[in-house]
Amino acid sequence: MTFRYLPMTDQDKKEMLETIGIETTEELFKDIPEEVRFKGRLDIEEALSEPQLVKEMGRLAAMNKNTKDYASFLGAGVYDHYTPSIVNHMLLRSEFYTAYTPYQPEISQGELQAIFEFQTMICELTGMDVANSSMYDGGTSLAEAGLLSAAQTRRKKIVVSKSVHPESRDVLKTYAKGQHLEVVEVDAENGLTSLNGLRSAVDEETACVIVQYPNFFGQIEPLKEIEEIIHENKGMFVVSSNPLALGALTPPGKFGADIVVGDAQPFGIAQGFGGPHCGYFAVTNKLMRKVPGRLVGQTVDEDGKRGFVLTLQAREQHIRRDKATSNICSNQALNALAASIAMTALGKKGVKEVAHQNIQKAHYAKKVLEDKGLKTAFTGSFFNEFVIELKCSAKEVNQKLLESGIIGGYDLGLSYSEMKNHMLIAVTEMRTKEEIDQLANVLEGLSCVQNISH
Repeated sequence: MTFRYLPMTDQDKKEMLETIGIETTEELFKDIPEEVRFKGRLDIEEALSEPQLVKEMGRLAAMNKNTKDYASFLGAGVYDHYTPSIVNHMLLRSEFYTAYTPYQPEISQGELQAIFEFQTMICELTGMDVANSSMYDGGTSLAEAGLLSAAQTRRKKIVVSKSVHPESRDVLKTYAKGQHLEVVEVDAENGLTSLNGLRSAVDEETACVIVQYPNFFGQIEPLKEIEEIIHENKGMFVVSSNPLALGALTPPGKFGADIVVGDAQPFGIAQGFGGPHCGYFAVTNKLMRKVPGRLVGQTVDEDGKRGFVLTLQAREQHIRRDKATSNICSNQALNALAASIAMTALGKKGVKEVAHQNIQKAHYAKKVLEDKGLKTAFTGSFFNEFVIELKCSAKEVNQKLLESGIIGGYDLGLSYSEMKNHMLIAVTEMRTKEEIDQLANVLEGLSCVQNISH
């Protein structure tokens, strides 16, 4: 037998056709006009036996450049972080891995508790009162924050900094179009949101201001000044934040943020070529009943024992559509579980230590590159990413780095026309001193990055 799984036997096929009263499969398509039916053989390869197929898929997979064999300095929202081995050990247990939605709390206590712990840890990191049980990813979380702000304030304008992830801004614009909301983008100066530009854009029609912390360029935004600008106009303050960075940075909740969103990918979630990941969404108590998605609450059973249930489900699946806060119809419970396990395994001290390692190693890399004669674009404080300037295209430089066993940084020219020949370098706790030094040495040896003055 060449296949592990048989979808049907010839006898199965015969019996199914007899059941519906036809003799051939072709009769299923009799309603499709003859002239538009495909005649002939599809130009696809012949089926392979299972051993052949496994070998071929292995050959194709080996063509990918991965972070096990290459030192990666690519971030821009998806990072190469340490994942405790216990994450997959727990995650791949069948009761978690095959679970869908815990609608029956009496048989879903393990999953509900894990989600409750996820919500609790997100609140501790962000300094907020309430967090939901996860969303699709950071981009959709940010867009939902914009919609919530517009609904809460009954205003139609959303102001977002251009230092917010460009893909998240695109998602926001897509969401906003359907709700007839105006999205106004504010320029960045020296890698930070322009405060003057923000003051000009914010008015009594502004539902919210959205910034990123650390921002897309790795820089630390001045949340205190931004908060004052938006709250003076009675709008809402939305902060998109890397949760790992909050192990070291002052949480947005301490700066008066109304909504904090982001992606939990840094905690135990594989890069996966960009997904799937897990968005988080945290708010103040007054917005609790407006949160998209759902929350897990803690209660007691009839015997007084601790238990968990789904609560405040403000989705259109559960309440009248006109009363729903969002059309989000699922979440990322499995990835939220991965994040919960990773955060638990690291603990408070561990999260703080990993965050500090990111800061220290990124700052070491910046110093080494500058010592080699490379120019960095911005002077402000940063977390684990910074921007370098090149004399040629980042694509060309990245190809040379790849030949040396290094995955280079993100080509900012892809998202910002004014930042052609700029590269965003990410340095996580996974990078060693030797790998950072190798990056610097390879870049120093390239003609298009040599002799750049400080």
